[in-house]
Amino acid sequence: MEQSVFKNVLEEEGRLPSAVLVSVFRKGEDPSPFEASLAELERLLETAGGEVFAKLVQVKEHPENATYIGSGKIKELASLCETGGVSLVVCDEELSPMQIKNLEDALGGDIRVIDRTMLILDIFALHATTADGKLQVELAQLKYSAPRLYGKGKDLSRLGGGIGTRGPGETKLESDKRHLKERIRALEDQLEVLSKNRELQRKQREKAGIFRIAIAGYTNAGKSTLLNALTGAGVKEKDELFATLDPTTRRYALPSGNEILLTDTVGFIRNLPHHLVKAFRSTLEEVALCDGVLVVVDSSDPESDAQLKVTVDLLTELGASSKPTLYVLNKSDKAFSTIIPFMGKEGAGKIVQISALTGQGIPLLLEKIEEMVSGGKKTVKALLPSSAMGLLARLYEEANVKSVDYTPEGAEVVAVVDDRLYGKLKPYIKE
Repeated sequence: MEQSVFKNVLEEEGRLPSAVLVSVFRKGEDPSPFEASLAELERLLETAGGEVFAKLVQVKEHPENATYIGSGKIKELASLCETGGVSLVVCDEELSPMQIKNLEDALGGDIRVIDRTMLILDIFALHATTADGKLQVELAQLKYSAPRLYGKGKDLSRLGGGIGTRGPGETKLESDKRHLKERIRALEDQLEVLSKNRELQRKQREKAGIFRIAIAGYTNAGKSTLLNALTGAGVKEKDELFATLDPTTRRYALPSGNEILLTDTVGFIRNLPHHLVKAFRSTLEEVALCDGVLVVVDSSDPESDAQLKVTVDLLTELGASSKPTLYVLNKSDKAFSTIIPFMGKEGAGKIVQISALTGQGIPLLLEKIEEMVSGGKKTVKALLPSSAMGLLARLYEEANVKSVDYTPEGAEVVAVVDDRLYGKLKPYIKE
């Protein structure tokens, strides 16, 4: 992929591209979500291959309609860029095409302005590996970024490499709108073909009757690490945001012998615009079409509760909120957060504390997955004395009896039972 001159010069000097982060804090609002979002924007920039030169925050009732920040802050921003030799400004909110153009015009020179969504798209372009993923990224970039890149009369020729401009095929784009529409139409046609192929694969999996579980959660929660720990899938693991873009599915045999399909999915993130969710629907639909969900939470992150809420809200938007779900509190080798408050007591049985890195808690997680696959039922081993043979007859009628072994002490039974029968068997269960 062609790189920008700006990036090449910085690489020759041995330093990363620098940027100024800009955000507007609304007066009277809780500062915690604002601070977390700005810190996350810094991590996004680092993931894209850049570093923060400075952060500029303006406290206002609301952002300026024309330029996002006020004229005084624009002068301050221009001074910061000049001092640090910075040519990239990243805003922590979605900007309109006019806001970007006006802000770039006011800053002058070759300073480029992008927003949070454009930065996320840039990371997606960096991490897309499959044909499907690359097509989705390019289509999303064309639909979202192109109208926002017409400043200074350079149109889409500015798409050429570096942070906020990467993407499969971006160097071949024409500024002419007719060509742009043709490219979008061609991408949509190619994605439609790939979508039909995926649908055929799903139907084949459904015929096989294999239970499908999606591993979902906030970006960098450890989803790929968990998939690798269970299946040895070899999915890239990096301590960065959106390390995984393309879904990976692996077959896995549970301790009971039951086979399941585990799918690692793209991570969620706060302030993800609805149109971006729509653009990557074919990637995210793995969650919507699964039989169960493992929601992975980074329990070592102080923002874990807020991140879980973002995940739950997106699962609801994708139509997956009613599916059997386990909440996997990962990275417990680093720290362990308290029970997520909004889940309440009824959710306690759905929470498993693990460390995908060290293996801590994995056996309990597999037990919970077994229960999910069996519809909440449990596999138990019980020794029934002669006085409880009536219970054995009931098991044959209402449960799935795996084996019976008659001994002098009674009948050793292995069966898959629901909660009601489990209560009846409890006095006879062997640990």
